[in-house]
Amino acid sequence: MSFFDKVKQGASDAAKKAQQTVEITKLKAQIGGKEKEIEKLYTAIGAAVYRGHQIQDFAATEQEVSNACLQVDELNGEIGMIEERIKAIRFEKTCTCGKVVALDAKFCPDCGSSLGEEPKVETTIGEIVVICSQCKTENELNSKFCISCGSGLSSAVNEYE
Repeated sequence: MSFFDKVKQGASDAAKKAQQTVEITKLKAQIGGKEKEIEKLYTAIGAAVYRGHQIQDFAATEQEVSNACLQVDELNGEIGMIEERIKAIRFEKTCTCGKVVALDAKFCPDCGSSLGEEPKVETTIGEIVVICSQCKTENELNSKFCISCGSGLSSAVNEYE
């Protein structure tokens, strides 16, 4: 690989890392917004419970408290989904014991549980790549040889050049 190819690869890697960081920051901001909504709902629950205490009839505010609790449950579910997206971007997964590990880990380093095979996370967004037939590594479209195993690549683009 020539010097310029290495520089190009480094710049490409840096751009992907920056894109990941921006996306993770946006997702964390969404989590923060949902957490603020949950705090408001907690306040509403407390106020409803106190109103029930004042009138000495908790049944009168029971429906209001129940609805707010359901909204909190829904928001917590949404936060969980966003956290899973962040893990996918970081190439991580969670073991049954709660330990966050690398996506390609087969066993948990804390409890030793088998983590099984995860489907490969799509790392390219809108890019066309060439997959090596030998080692299944993704290569840039204009690559003639695999960056992982060195095997010759034959792509439709290379065949027509």
